[in-house]
Amino acid sequence: MVLRGETEWGSWEWLQRAPHPLLRPYVRSGYEGFRQAMRAPVRRLEVPHAGIVLIIGLGPAIDVDGASHTSFVAGLHDAPVVVTDDGRQACVQVNLTPLGARMLLGIPMRELTGRTVALDDLLNRELSERLAALRDWPARFAALDAFLLRRLRAAPQPRPDVAYAWSRLDAARGRVPIAELCRELGCSGRHLSARFGEEIGMAPKAFSRVLRFERAAALLVSGTPPAEVSATCGFSDQPHLNREFRALAGRAPAAFAASVMNVQDGVGIAP
Repeated sequence: MVLRGETEWGSWEWLQRAPHPLLRPYVRSGYEGFRQAMRAPVRRLEVPHAGIVLIIGLGPAIDVDGASHTSFVAGLHDAPVVVTDDGRQACVQVNLTPLGARMLLGIPMRELTGRTVALDDLLNRELSERLAALRDWPARFAALDAFLLRRLRAAPQPRPDVAYAWSRLDAARGRVPIAELCRELGCSGRHLSARFGEEIGMAPKAFSRVLRFERAAALLVSGTPPAEVSATCGFSDQPHLNREFRALAGRAPAAFAASVMNVQDGVGIAP
C-alpha cells in the first residue's frame, strides 16, 4: 500500500508492506515507511496502544516528550506522549507485539514500560546504518526482514502461561476477566501479574485497559457514536468511557475523534 499527498503545508509519503511470513505473528501491522516535508514544525499527541514501536530514523531527529531521538524503541505507555519534528521526517516503523518485542529485542518488556530508549542502546548500529545506506523502500523492507529473521532464530521463547494470557486478552481486546485467566491457568492473580508484567510490560489488568482504549479509539475515529463504543468495548457506562479518554488521551471522546490526524500509527492528534 502506498499513499502520497501534497498540500499548501507540504508533502508526505506513507508505505506499508507485510513482513516475512515467519515474522507476522510478532508484528502488529506491516512495516511502514514514512517521509514528510512540511513547511513548519509538526506536533502530534501519540496515545497509548498495545504494541511496542520500533523507529529506524532516516532523517532529522524527532523530539519525544522533550528528548531527542533518531532511532528508538517505545515501550507500553498509559499516558499520551507529545512528538515533535521540524517538519522534515523520514523513518521506517515496526509495530511489534509485546511478545514479539520480548523475543526480537531479547529483554523483558518491563525494562521499556513508560520509556523511549535509543535503538542503539538495545541493538548494535547495524540495523540503522544498513537501512540508512539503502536508497528505496523495498530494499529497506527486505533488509529489515533479514535482520529480524536472524534475531528470531536466536530469540528466547516466551513463558507459555504469559503467551496464553496475552493471546486471550489480545483476541478479546481486553474483555476477559483476570480471575477467569487465572482459573484457566491454575495460578494466583499475584503470580500471573508478576510474570505477565515482567514479560509484557504491564500487569494483565493494566494491559486490558490499554486494549479496550485502543479499540474504542479506532471505533470513534470510524464514526461510531460514543454510547455504542462504550457498550462494545466493555466500559461500565459512558462516563467511564469519558474518564478513560481524559486519562489516556488527554481529552474527551468527542474531542479526540474530532482532532485525529492520519499519521504513522493512524492515531496521532494535534496537541
